[in-house]
Amino acid sequence: MMYGHDNPTFIGDTIYTVPPGEYRQNITQFYPGKYQQTFPPAQPPTQLEANEGEKTADKKEKKPPKERDSWGKGIEFLLSCIAMSVGLGNIWRFPFIALENGGGAFVIPYIIVLVLIGKPIYFMEMVFGQFSSRGSVKVFDCVPAMRGVGVGQIVSVAIVATYYSSLMALTLSYFANSFRQILPWGSCKDEWNVTCIPSGYREDSNMTWTNSTKSSAELYFLKDVLRAKDSIDDGIGVPNWTLVTFLAISWGIVFLILIKGVRSSGKASYVLAIFPYFVLSILFVRAITLPGSMNGIRYFLTPQWDKILDPKVWYAAVTQVFFSLSVCFGNIIMYSSYNKFGHNVYRDSNIVTTIDTFTSLLAGCCIFGILGHLAHELNVDDISTVVKSGAGLAFISYPDAISKFKTFPQVFSVLFFMMLYLLGIGSNVAMVSSIMTIIRDRFKKVKNWHAALVISILGTILGSVYMTPGGQSVLKLVDYYGASFIAFVLAIAELYTFSYIYGVDRFCNDIQFMLNFRPNWYWRTCWRYITPGLMTVILVYTLLTLEPLKDGDRDYPQIAYVIGWCISALGLIQLPIFAIYAICKQKGNTLWDKIKGAFKPTSNWGPRDSALNAKYKEYIRTID
Repeated sequence: MMYGHDNPTFIGDTIYTVPPGEYRQNITQFYPGKYQQTFPPAQPPTQLEANEGEKTADKKEKKPPKERDSWGKGIEFLLSCIAMSVGLGNIWRFPFIALENGGGAFVIPYIIVLVLIGKPIYFMEMVFGQFSSRGSVKVFDCVPAMRGVGVGQIVSVAIVATYYSSLMALTLSYFANSFRQILPWGSCKDEWNVTCIPSGYREDSNMTWTNSTKSSAELYFLKDVLRAKDSIDDGIGVPNWTLVTFLAISWGIVFLILIKGVRSSGKASYVLAIFPYFVLSILFVRAITLPGSMNGIRYFLTPQWDKILDPKVWYAAVTQVFFSLSVCFGNIIMYSSYNKFGHNVYRDSNIVTTIDTFTSLLAGCCIFGILGHLAHELNVDDISTVVKSGAGLAFISYPDAISKFKTFPQVFSVLFFMMLYLLGIGSNVAMVSSIMTIIRDRFKKVKNWHAALVISILGTILGSVYMTPGGQSVLKLVDYYGASFIAFVLAIAELYTFSYIYGVDRFCNDIQFMLNFRPNWYWRTCWRYITPGLMTVILVYTLLTLEPLKDGDRDYPQIAYVIGWCISALGLIQLPIFAIYAICKQKGNTLWDKIKGAFKPTSNWGPRDSALNAKYKEYIRTID
């Protein structure tokens, strides 16, 4: 691994770090012959000049130049990326998206999309962030007219962060209740007034099962935790203040992790990235030992070929890749911007995308094994009818399996919900870090803890909407219009910006300059043709066949659709606004000159270090 000062591609044999006070003596070695007569011989300073020099030196000591944060170690960057990408999107979102799209019929498009879209975008964003040391908005200095892409992505990230934290609050609620002597979702309650299967049921119990029954785990989630309504036609209701308390605690933990920015979050990544796999492995072993579990796993992995050609399945695969890997949200660009120049992001991007896919498949096998077991007990052949899909899947199927543990179910419950909580924290930390980076890059005097505190307070207030009886319906609406749809459109804009306006050839030259290798035909073909082409085709077909989002089997109220499209517009309108702003700011005699200037890199585009930036500009002039 070669960091910036070790990479021979852009350094050569010359040392570009000039010690203080030696600039006059050493500048000729950087540009021989060019500055030989620039500086007159140094004269001894007068007493007045000496005093002024001391005052100036004192001021500099009191106000040293502000350096951008950086990772303490390269491994902290890798683990933080794993903690960011491997999260609730793998454990919570992937299984229910697969359930809604035919199980195995979804897995094949998902893997294809990952190889042709997910991996290329992940590597591209890592390179742009590290190369420029800029956040997800300023990175568009490479094409100033497209800065609205970065702003729109931050809007989307902020929206996702509000409901992501609500899932963490639900997780914390289950974690707290896992310490009870009897797990509350393991048995039925009379007040539910529904035919109920106790999730803690043992095979030797004398009970008769019918298709009209529901598990106590599902009823506990819907009636005790969410106090859910059948629909939101009558409003969303009043927040559950117990859940709001858990929400505030969750945001408080995020605040503590980010109190010193990436320097503190990097240390937390050791726990956030590694511990969840230990627990998930234990739960997977338990799931596959349950009767009927293999039927569920076969349903998950067996393709339903009639659905493979359904564009909606491909659209779901693309949005899931975005959500799982966190591509096109600005998080990857933000994290890699804190790397040392020359860090091996090629290796790291391949590691993270591989681990993320493995985790999704492992979680899918685990949860579908549990669904297969439930179908076996209900004597139902169709796995998809066993339980409602949606955000509650991880809060129904997993607790149901845990309550069937014959020994120490509370221990496994505590471990599982601790794992789920850490996964959620890791992803939410990345989203909040993106927002903080934009704020601190724009307002230099704002400290890390100032930004983290304000975001945490606002997140608690906005997140309380999801703590209402109609909160899950609101979550589904916001996820569709504020995350999936915005991310999809902005991702295409980002790809066209990087691949066609900035250009794949120049991008590959940048990689050559930074990492000392040139991407092969696979990467170049994906960036130039396959990735933007597939994305465009899927988007066009999806828009042509667009249907109103449904809340279960019912339509949302018309006002909900209006709010949804307003949320989408809030992210997408940033594109024309910032394009017009960039054109107006450009210097030029004619409007056409201003437009052309807005689609060219700014004068300071390139590595953050001034010496490297000068060397890069010389490198670009040479290859042009």
